[in-house]
Amino acid sequence: MQFQSAAMVVNTKSRHGQGWFDRACARFDGQPMAIDAHAVDDPDQLEATLAKALAKNPQLVILGGGDGTISGLVDKLVGKGVTLGVLPLGTANSFARSLGIPLDVDGAVDAILQGTPKRIDLGMINDDYYASTAAIGLSPQIAQTVPHNAKRWFGRMGYLSWAALQFLKFKPFTVIVGEGADAQRLRAVEVRISNGPFHGGTELVDEAGVASGEIVVQVVKGHVKSRLVRNWAASVLRLEARKEDTVTFRGQSLRVATEPPLPISIDGEVLAETPVTAKVAAAVIDVMVPPAAA
Repeated sequence: MQFQSAAMVVNTKSRHGQGWFDRACARFDGQPMAIDAHAVDDPDQLEATLAKALAKNPQLVILGGGDGTISGLVDKLVGKGVTLGVLPLGTANSFARSLGIPLDVDGAVDAILQGTPKRIDLGMINDDYYASTAAIGLSPQIAQTVPHNAKRWFGRMGYLSWAALQFLKFKPFTVIVGEGADAQRLRAVEVRISNGPFHGGTELVDEAGVASGEIVVQVVKGHVKSRLVRNWAASVLRLEARKEDTVTFRGQSLRVATEPPLPISIDGEVLAETPVTAKVAAAVIDVMVPPAAA
């Protein structure tokens, strides 16, 4: 698909940000479309920078960063009639993985220049859009405590080491999915509210898809936290045992509460607290994907 104008906003605080920004600019140089490119090293300025770029009415908006960056900015694109391009610069890149977008700079740029627009859903927690996965349990505990630059300095292994430390302090909880007489109570070690199958860079929620028209709530059930380790290990190895510890709910809108009330991480950023209403915003945005993923 040929675009006449584009804006690119890249979070250069993300792990590969500045290098990918420079490489992407070099790849886009000489293309017939005019591109308004912004390298943003202060994440607090991302929204303002995107607003200025959108004021020029681009047809294509390229967002570069991790899942948190893309999720935090995608709200601003809904209803604007623009197509999204993704440069996956984070540690997990769950959104890009769910879309089949390559995780190297040249492959991601090729998906933008030579790919196909795909109409996809976004998840919603209350009235806030998000790209990939919200989580209750260990993930927000990690997100609340992890040193600011740990992922950038040490990558995925540094993040996993911090996760192991937080796991020692973690406790199971009770989750209530639904309302009234139909509500189901389960003892849980993790809850994933998913718009796509990937969480933390691992394919965990097989039932979820970016164009399914449904939000999926997957509960990893159990009274002991070792159940979470078993489920993650089975998921990484793609064993059928990964399904033994989970209960899945799906629909267009699901009420999710916990006892006690707990924080929710949304694509890696702690932005909400239970209880919440999890919803799907079906077919709400176009994103460029490789032809094979369309």
